[in-house]
Amino acid sequence: MLEQLNEFLSDQIHDHWLKVLMGLGLMLVGWFLGKYRARGEWRRREFFHRLNVSLNILQPGQPLRIRTLIEKPCSEIFLNSAASEAVLAAARRTTATNPLLPLPKDEYWFYLNAVVNEVAEKFAVGELRRDLGLPVTMAKYLICLTCENVGELRTRKIRAMVIKKSTLQSLPKEVPTFENPWHKTRWETLQILSAEYAKNPHQFIELELAV
Repeated sequence: MLEQLNEFLSDQIHDHWLKVLMGLGLMLVGWFLGKYRARGEWRRREFFHRLNVSLNILQPGQPLRIRTLIEKPCSEIFLNSAASEAVLAAARRTTATNPLLPLPKDEYWFYLNAVVNEVAEKFAVGELRRDLGLPVTMAKYLICLTCENVGELRTRKIRAMVIKKSTLQSLPKEVPTFENPWHKTRWETLQILSAEYAKNPHQFIELELAV
């Protein structure tokens, strides 16, 4: 019995050794390419595989403040791999004059809605308080998908910008102060977004939040 087993295994190895070697070779090539790509992204400070949900706060007499609400791999937000790849490809096509992701108009809502679901989950307590008749503060926000690629950026990421609707529709004419010098790029981005919202509202989605 043991001899038959050894003979069977020997035959299998003899018949399939080339396939095994090719499989191992492909695994090594994939590992090497992954490491090479990761090093390149780190040198360029590009992290397109992650989506940062960024709250932009502009209040009179205060500096422009930028706060992260969520940061996750794109694959955890856009649950379909094809959608994640489309977002990544669109991020690479943004320009210095328009950071909004150039996604198909008839599909844009689906990408934005995936982000809305993530943000809404963070504020679920506020919705429950409102449903129970408890006091809450509410405001309407706009969300859009961007990838800034100009100015003094520390890192390049796909960012879902979140800002009060009333704020984006009436940005102050004077340049605000900044918590950090590289936030000047965000101010320029907000000016572009304000103009684009008036022209292409399909690239934005509205969400009312309660806290």
